[in-house]
Amino acid sequence: MLIPRQNRHLLGLLGQSPVARIDTPLPHPHNGFWAKLECLSAGGMKARPAVSMLRAARERGDLRPGAVVVESTSGTLGLGLAFAGQVFGHPVVLVADSELEPSMRALLRAHGARLEVVDQPHPVGGWQQARLDRLQAVLRELPGAYWPDQYNNPDNPKGYVGLAKEMVEQLDRVDVLVCSVGTGGHSAGIVRELRRYWPGVRLVGVDTVGSTIFGQPARARVMRGLGSSIHPRNVAYAEFDEVHWLGPVEVVEACRRLARDAFVTGGWSTGAVALVAAWAARVEPGAVVAAIFPDGPHRYLGTIFDDDFCHARGLFGRAADRPVEIGDPHSVEATGWTRCRSVVAPQAAAVFA
Repeated sequence: MLIPRQNRHLLGLLGQSPVARIDTPLPHPHNGFWAKLECLSAGGMKARPAVSMLRAARERGDLRPGAVVVESTSGTLGLGLAFAGQVFGHPVVLVADSELEPSMRALLRAHGARLEVVDQPHPVGGWQQARLDRLQAVLRELPGAYWPDQYNNPDNPKGYVGLAKEMVEQLDRVDVLVCSVGTGGHSAGIVRELRRYWPGVRLVGVDTVGSTIFGQPARARVMRGLGSSIHPRNVAYAEFDEVHWLGPVEVVEACRRLARDAFVTGGWSTGAVALVAAWAARVEPGAVVAAIFPDGPHRYLGTIFDDDFCHARGLFGRAADRPVEIGDPHSVEATGWTRCRSVVAPQAAAVFA
């Protein structure tokens, strides 16, 4: 593979994303929350951990100069790795799946990444396990290649320390931090750093129905970018004060409301955290609530913002306007917006039929 030249000056474009005040009713009026707009940082939010993981691997000698980087991605980390690969001069091979949007495929290839696309989900581990299986095959074909392993690499959350420090400079305080959870990297990295300045920050995790991260059973999932069919080690369970699960109907409505009223919007993760952040600002009117918006709307023009796509999948149905609360995530299956204040690592044995 062609080795890209190093472009270290690109690091000057990393981070420094703005915060915006969001007071759009979602769906009810609320006191507003702050949104960190990571779509306005070069390479997107996951350029931060991508740079962190590759830099640390180079310093340890695990990633040799010019070696290929191979990773599994649903899209966002792939864009970050394409950025980091150009920064440090590494070819990038991304293992994606057939549900990756055509626009994102084109963008990743335009930035020089090679795509390996799996076309069938694993019968137990879904698309993530299918991608990981193909990833292992690619690694065998490319001696000397490096796998960052975003799900379990501690340099992933370390990449978000800078984001947290930016928030400290931009905001007077934060009482509640709302983060989507996929690999667990940004929630862990940001809240640990924020609590050095504001020890009382409460962390609210946002997951999707059908995700196994917080003890729910694995089901087919419409939403991408949050949730998981595996249990990433980077999820810092002890740091969370509560978790919410959301369905795609609620999130589509939130994304579209944001687009119409606040102009600032995004994809599945952005809509999900916006809905939960607005709820937190409503039920705790004196609290300063902040949310991380991982991406913008452009890759979702053919899904969330496409009427035909949403009609075909029943995503214009009646959306819940508040969460149902449960006491034990292992005994009740979340099928719509659900909240739980008991956050524990998933049990080994499933109790669901």
